[in-house]
Amino acid sequence: MVLMTMIARVADGLPLAASMQEDEQSGRSLVDYQNQAKMLFRKLNDQSPPKCSIETGPLIFHYLIEGGVCYLVLCEKGYAKRLAFGYLEELQQEFYEQYSRRVSTVSRPYSFIEFDTFIQKTKKSYTDTRARRNMANINTELQDVQRIMVQNIDDVMQRGVALSELDSKASNLSHLSQKYRQDAKYLNLRSRNAKIAAVVTLVVVFLVYLRYWWF
Repeated sequence: MVLMTMIARVADGLPLAASMQEDEQSGRSLVDYQNQAKMLFRKLNDQSPPKCSIETGPLIFHYLIEGGVCYLVLCEKGYAKRLAFGYLEELQQEFYEQYSRRVSTVSRPYSFIEFDTFIQKTKKSYTDTRARRNMANINTELQDVQRIMVQNIDDVMQRGVALSELDSKASNLSHLSQKYRQDAKYLNLRSRNAKIAAVVTLVVVFLVYLRYWWF
């Protein structure tokens, strides 16, 4: 079952559109999962896998990145992965057709919230796994979903922390390297000046020696 859908810009994690609902059967709130999705968006970049599944407790995120936009859905773990990515691909195609030229220009969160109408319509057609259309999607070679990477939400979030620490260490190393180059340049200058001073001193001593002993 599709529980939540969110679309965001990869460059900065800005949410562009969303659709979510309460899990009425269990009374479970999806607000925590929505916050997880927002944190996940902020960790994505151009090097992120274009398709990925991320387990989070009893549920699972599936996302698809295309054209600098991330399309993400939250499902129950038992929901067919092929259906989930078929659903995301339909959203991607329609969203690209409607908003691709405006994605990079907006600055307000959920600037395309009206896209929820299409999300709701598409979600209905993917709700019943017994529907003829859905069975066709499962049986066709839509994509090799078995090869899509599966990760854990805690590992993904921790990786973001580790990357931040690595960036910080790299920045510190760059600063130390720059300081080292400055110190080395200063020491080289001092060494050169010392050598010049030594040569000048020898010349002066030699001239004094000549003056007093030969003239």
